[in-house]
Amino acid sequence: MSTPAVYKYRIQELKREFEKLRSGKDQLLNLIDESEIPESVYNSNAIENSTLTLKETEKILLEMQVTRNVDIREVYEAINLGRVVEYLRNKSKSEDITKDIILLMHQMLISGIDDSIAGRFRRANEYVRVGTQIAPAPEHIIRMIDQTLIDYKSDHQTFFTDKIAKFHLEFEMIHPFNDGNGRIGRVLINYQLLRLGFPPVIIRNKEKSDYYTAFNEYRDHKNTKRMEKIIALSLMESLHKRLTYLKGQQVVAISKYAKLENKTIQSLLNAARRQTIQAFREKGIWMIGSGAIGHEK
Repeated sequence: MSTPAVYKYRIQELKREFEKLRSGKDQLLNLIDESEIPESVYNSNAIENSTLTLKETEKILLEMQVTRNVDIREVYEAINLGRVVEYLRNKSKSEDITKDIILLMHQMLISGIDDSIAGRFRRANEYVRVGTQIAPAPEHIIRMIDQTLIDYKSDHQTFFTDKIAKFHLEFEMIHPFNDGNGRIGRVLINYQLLRLGFPPVIIRNKEKSDYYTAFNEYRDHKNTKRMEKIIALSLMESLHKRLTYLKGQQVVAISKYAKLENKTIQSLLNAARRQTIQAFREKGIWMIGSGAIGHEK
């Protein structure tokens, strides 16, 4: 399986426009990246069943008091993942993914939560489940991680989002850690994108069912198509957001835009989900730049 040609074309066109407009706008792009950290942390932890809301996650990352009593573990998970996200933004500029970097990010993620497993792969007699299946035995992990890294770095033919999707599926099937596999796996998606000059993406909790189905399809049939689509659409959304701000367009909610342009909200939302219009989400709400309909089909 591979990403449809129409997606590849859109991504390549958006990347060209992004490169053209980003010159001299590093401050703006950094502000966008920083503003997305709470949303990225919230969604990744929510996929793992954290009960923190987006507002609570924002407060925790800003070192503000949360009004209700929350699980201290969930507080650490938010703080630690925020630090990992900041780390990868800087590290990805200078070094490709290595096993040592993966282990260091895991150390940062699990530190203070369970130091006995932080920063190391599963050891003898440490088994975990991937859905309903038992993950590979600990003695195979290092070899399998090494091979997954080699396969990713040596493949110069496959479209990059397809390579990233395959890497993510393989990494999660290996499930090399006792805890934190999903969050580290999603961090690695962004590490890979940043290395290629693309902005980070957010895999959203609201789409968790589709995301988990992608793993089941890969496990049962080696089908990568669904995960390829998830990553491609997420990347187009991320690019659309940055292009909207780089162009200095007024950003409005799609619900408001529908009234202004005399369009139905549902048709715009459907197009937004397909990324056939230049729409993106902020704090879970679909937004669009004034005059940014673009390639609607």
